[in-house]
This record gives sequence, structure tokens and C-alpha cells, in this order.
Amino acid sequence: MICYYHLLLYIFANMNNKLTYEHLYLHSNGVGTEEFAIYQVEDFLKKGDKRIFSPYTHSSYQIIWFTKGVGTHYIDGRAYNFMPDTLFCLSPGQIHWFEEKDDVEGTILDFCPGFLAEETSSENIFLKYNIFNSFDSSPRFRICEQCIHNLSPIIKAMHSELNMPQEFAHIEYLKNLIKLFLIEVQRLGKRSDGIQLQISNVANTTFVRFRQLLEQNYKQIHTVKDYASLQNISLRTLNNYVQESGHTTPLRMINARILLEAKRLLQYSSMKVKEIAYELGFEDVSYFVKFFKRQAGMLPLEFREYNVD
Repeated sequence: MICYYHLLLYIFANMNNKLTYEHLYLHSNGVGTEEFAIYQVEDFLKKGDKRIFSPYTHSSYQIIWFTKGVGTHYIDGRAYNFMPDTLFCLSPGQIHWFEEKDDVEGTILDFCPGFLAEETSSENIFLKYNIFNSFDSSPRFRICEQCIHNLSPIIKAMHSELNMPQEFAHIEYLKNLIKLFLIEVQRLGKRSDGIQLQISNVANTTFVRFRQLLEQNYKQIHTVKDYASLQNISLRTLNNYVQESGHTTPLRMINARILLEAKRLLQYSSMKVKEIAYELGFEDVSYFVKFFKRQAGMLPLEFREYNVD
């Protein structure tokens, strides 16, 4: 199945102040295939292409490595400062953009979900749902000199492989390079929120597995009990492991994920509140409205009006 990873959904406000999506392709600014590509931030600046400097989302995974300049990267409504050797790992569906500055340089790796589709091992699950985690931890990493030394040759190998699309096992080779890159980030990258999880720790692996299940089921499953059952552990065990690993509770994580998606749909779609409620698994619209007010401090329509104006 063809993965249009490079299809970015550029967001803009129309005359009625409702947000809509325009489909744009960035492939002309980078090198790669329909499944994997590499872009340079400075190339957008040189060409006067401002698309990545306005809010956009994508159906791909993105790794953005800033190598020069300072600025702010906005991700799902939060502002993250960056400086040289700051790395951001973004999941499909996250809405983000960064300031347009002439002195900013960096590399964007963009690859389709198929590159991380295999979830049969603890290591693969860890790489996918720990590094790429859109709702309960920081997407920003600071990378040390040793990490830079290890990552730079991998980027060069990616460029080289992209020039040899007819070679044996071309896609598998790129997948392995991505995996190697992520392993280095997992080993040496320092997450800005200070949370460093280890695969050898049963509490940490259970926590990451909970993230995986939550990301896959948040629209259908809203109770901690059901997530504990999916992992064949007790409610108390799940609560304890999440508290130990993430310094939060499973219920807070469930609510945070639902709230994040609700905010995205309110701000960046024209869906009615009733439609959003059903999309997120609420059969009773009034219950969704109460949930949103309790979590966000305002009614859904108030949030939409405040963030669109």
C-alpha cells in the first residue's frame, strides 16, 4: 500500500474563520521515496517556501534535528525552545510549526508508519511508544556530543541509500537505519522533561505498553480497568507502574489523550461538537461537554471561539 508520508495538511483560516485543510506536497524540497524522505530546513528558507512555518500536520513520523540557530517550535499548542542539537520526535497527527528565522538550519526525516509497523518485540514497542509519544511527555531531546558523533554517519548513510533505490532490500535497509537512529536517541538522548525509561525495568515496559494500548484504543476504551485487563495485570499494578514510570495516573493519561484529540478537532476541523463526541466514543454529548469543561476549564465551543479568533 502506497504511503503518502510527504503529504502535509497545511492549515489555514478561511473567510468564515473556520479552519480547513489544504493538501500540499513537500517532496520537491527533499530527496527520497514515497515512504521515506530527507529535507533540509534551510532549503525551505532559500526557496521562500513558508509551509513549514505555519501550522501543519502529517500522516507520517517526523524527526526534526536543528543544527544551527535558536527559536521556538510549537507542537499541539505548546511552545518548545530549540537551540543547536535539539531534536524533536513527532507522531502522525501532531500539529506543529516553528518560527521562520534566516539563521536556522536542520534536517527533517519523514517516514511513513510502515517503517515502525512491527510491534512484536519489546524493543520495537519501546522505540515507537516511548520516543514517539504525543500526549504525556516532551517530544524534545537534547543530544550530546557522543550522540551527534553516532547519528551523523547514519544520516549520511540514509542519503547514500536514497540514491540507490534499485539495490537489494532498499526499503529494509532504510528501515534498519531509522531503527538504528532511534536506538541511539533512546540510549543517549536526554528528554527535556527528565523522564528516562529503561527496557530492563518491568514498570517502565508496562508503562510504555499502556501508552501503546491507549494510542490504539483511546476512542473506544475510557476506563483504567479495561486497559489493565488488556495487559493481564491488576488495576493496582497498572496504577503503581504508571505512577512509578510517568509520575501520573492511568486515568489522567486517558483523559489527556482524549482531551488532546478533542482540542485538535475543535481547533482544526469544522466538525460539530456532537460529531466530535461520537468520534471520541461518547454516546452522550452532554457527558462529553461536561468532560471537556472539567478537563479544559471551558466549554467546547468556547475553546473553539477562543482559539480561532
